[in-house]
Amino acid sequence: MPLRVGIVSAAWGAFAHLPAWRAIAGVEVTAICTSREETARAAADRLGLPRAFWNAEQMCADPDIDIVDLGTRPSVRLPMVLAALAHGKHVYNASPHAPDWTGAKAIDAAWRGSGAVGVVDAFAQWLPAHRQMKAMLDAGHVGTPLGGTCHFNLSLFNAPNRQFPYNWFAQAGQGVSAVRNNGSHALYMLRHLFGPIAELVADDRRILEQWRFPDGDSITPQTNDLANVILRFESGLVLQMQISWSMALHDGWVIDVFGEKGRLIASSPTFPTARDCLLRVGQIGGALEDVAIPDSFRTAPDIMLDWQSEPQPSFPMALSMRAMVEAIRSRGQGAPDFAEALEIERLQEAIRLSSGERRWVKLADVL
Repeated sequence: MPLRVGIVSAAWGAFAHLPAWRAIAGVEVTAICTSREETARAAADRLGLPRAFWNAEQMCADPDIDIVDLGTRPSVRLPMVLAALAHGKHVYNASPHAPDWTGAKAIDAAWRGSGAVGVVDAFAQWLPAHRQMKAMLDAGHVGTPLGGTCHFNLSLFNAPNRQFPYNWFAQAGQGVSAVRNNGSHALYMLRHLFGPIAELVADDRRILEQWRFPDGDSITPQTNDLANVILRFESGLVLQMQISWSMALHDGWVIDVFGEKGRLIASSPTFPTARDCLLRVGQIGGALEDVAIPDSFRTAPDIMLDWQSEPQPSFPMALSMRAMVEAIRSRGQGAPDFAEALEIERLQEAIRLSSGERRWVKLADVL
């Protein structure tokens, strides 16, 4: 019997998540949910889905849905996640995972008591270049990692657009900021590559005080848009991380690590995708060179998408979703799962404490 999926969000959920789920054998998307009956019914008709919901908690309670795919704002999404887990649903949850540390702990307690599989939509580790980077690090191409830099800087609001669907990022109380949004994706990847983080020191602030539109109108943002963090990993690696959504002429995504033997760099001009994320490697005595990504990381025989498929996020997202399906069927483990999500939220809380109190924070002390 196929696993039946209900998606909350007719925007990003319909654009990227729906084709990813449809690419996986043994999965059937059967429902879409928006906040109003007319938009939900219109989305179901447009997308060819048999059922429409306009109350997410009713969808979470429906016995004919096995997996709930949750989009929307972290502050709005928290009760949906808790409702889904209370009804024994498996959950594919957006990132940021929760609106804050209190919400993250509530999700963790509900998840651990539910028996459900929970996976977060932070699919960076499934990108072909990042899979190759992980394989090369594990094979010792740079030796023991000693230092490095991670940047995830975008220009979302330097020249704001009225039609941009995420202008609500300006609002306080929604569970978002540059380091919570961009930064969560970076932190999932850094933990995947280098393991647990022991302590950090951070400066998290707002640098762009006005978002000025071409017509002269403006928004005064209430959220932080630049974070600089020093991460000390349990392995001894020390890495600098800079995150912003307000960098003019942004430098995009970079993970640059060096070790006793050489250096590895993964980079993308914007949010990393299967097609544009590139990898370079160099060893002492040589030069940096492009790394050829194996076809085994660019395709999957049981997924009807590949690294060139549009929309671009759909292929790595489908790999993450397939791993979730395998975990539901007791044939593997989803990644990143809700246990990893709690640790990313612990890092976010450590960043908040460090920036506010101007000190190093040990992750073991964030309870």
